[in-house]
This record gives sequence, C-alpha cells and structure tokens, in this order.
Amino acid sequence: MPLFRKYPVVIEAVWYDGSRKSFNAVCDFAPSVHFEPTDNGCFYVPTLEGRHVASPGDWIIRGIKGEIYPCKPDIFAATYEPVPE
Repeated sequence: MPLFRKYPVVIEAVWYDGSRKSFNAVCDFAPSVHFEPTDNGCFYVPTLEGRHVASPGDWIIRGIKGEIYPCKPDIFAATYEPVPE
C-alpha cells in the first residue's frame, strides 16, 4: 500500500477553554461564522462537512482555504507545532 505524507502547512488556530472570554475569542477569530452555543459549554461549528461540536479543550482551526473547524487537543498536538514568529 502506498504511503503519503501531509504537506507542511501553516494554519491559524485558537484554543477554546469553555469560558465566555474564550468563546468571544473564537467569534473574533472567525467573525463571518455563526457559532451556535449549547447549554453545556460546547458550541456548534458549521463546516464544509456539516455541523460539528466544539468542546472545551478543542482548537478551532482556519484551514488553508479559509474553512473553520474544531480539532480535538490530542489530534492537534500530534499534527501541529508552534511556528516561531
């Protein structure tokens, strides 16, 4: 079976910790996206594949085509590293 490597791509992301301040930072990060809060600290994120749930601890990512989606912290840590400024 052929193997493939992911291209090195720099993305923008914000971490959601469940607080109102953090939710506001997510909204500021993607002002054109309508995020729908739930009663349990989560919120819905409209994505190209449908509506996804973002939970406290998730990263909210802007993809290479400007798409916004949530990413679980373990997947984020295994896939991304900070870029020096």
